[in-house]
Amino acid sequence: MSLWEYANPVKFLRLSERVLPWLWALAVLCLVSGLAWGFFGTPDDFRQGSTVKIIYIHVPAALMAINGWFMMLVASLIWLIRRHHVSALAARAAAPVGVTMTLIALITGALWGQPMWGTWWAWDPRLTSFLILFLFYLGYIALWSAIEDPDTAADLTSVLCLVGSVFAILSRYAVNFWNQGLHQGASLSLDKEKNVADVFYHPLLLSIAGFVLLFLALVLYRTGTEIRVRRTRALRARQGAGG
Repeated sequence: MSLWEYANPVKFLRLSERVLPWLWALAVLCLVSGLAWGFFGTPDDFRQGSTVKIIYIHVPAALMAINGWFMMLVASLIWLIRRHHVSALAARAAAPVGVTMTLIALITGALWGQPMWGTWWAWDPRLTSFLILFLFYLGYIALWSAIEDPDTAADLTSVLCLVGSVFAILSRYAVNFWNQGLHQGASLSLDKEKNVADVFYHPLLLSIAGFVLLFLALVLYRTGTEIRVRRTRALRARQGAGG
């Protein structure tokens, strides 16, 4: 058994059909329990009050927005190097999910930041790089839609993904690169002094697990849809040529 066997569309579809029900179930279980625990089972923060509970949506969404782009980067590199169509379609399938996660992170960040900073938006290094990442997501989706030839579209979007990865890295490490800015450091850290308090930590991990599983389920589902759409178009083109 080799991982590359699942570059075969038929085998990929069989695998996703077996795995998806479990992913959906685990995602719902983790999300419901994590968010319920976080919103109703944890106290208000002594500084931020109940506003701190946005962490259970904002942090997981931001993590998946950034890591979703890195998943697209890996899939794009596989396409450029090995020309596996499933990888290109997986990258395309992940983009709408990633842009949704990025939008959720931006909106919840504004809701969190307004009472903490006194403003809905600031040109903070992390916020700015995150907004640029959002625009790259939109550009990636638009480029796929604008080019008719799927292989050419996969080539150009893969190059765009490589360029956009710079901003994904900046979004993740902007606080470490620049000391200025309003945005706090990472909520999860190996440094106990920087890490969130234990009372918030465990429900946050559960929420992150839910978002990760939800992302994987959506990407698998959308990739399967992209494969079926591509096969349908190929069959119609053959029928048209034969007629």
